Amino acid sequence: QLQASGGGLVQAGGSLRLSCAASGRTFSMYAMGWFRQAPGKEREFAAAISRSDSSTSYADSVKGRFTISRDNAKSTVYLQMNSLKLEDTAVYYCAAKWSNDYGGSRYYTTNNEYDHWGQGTQVTVSS
Repeated sequence: QLQASGGGLVQAGGSLRLSCAASGRTFSMYAMGWFRQAPGKEREFAAAISRSDSSTSYADSVKGRFTISRDNAKSTVYLQMNSLKLEDTAVYYCAAKWSNDYGGSRYYTTNNEYDHWGQGTQVTVSS
């Protein structure tokens, strides 16, 4: 089970940090991702991290502004969002993908690759 938190209302240019806490004792075997869905749009990829924390990937729209990280001891993945823009307004979802790849360096960037989803947390950026 995934529980996302940290969303809220922020002015353009501001920052937020999202957290996603996972239950269970096998968090380190899951690659994690953040996706977002704006009103009237399809869910889109934002960021991903491998289970070993060695590899990350970002959508072009957030690259240089967002940072994904994880703490396997706390079974939590984070999304630090800086320099927020109006177009970042969306519901943000965390997702988990069982990943037994050798070395743990694989990440996943598409919706249908993920096994588990959190409930979403609303991020609203105002002008």
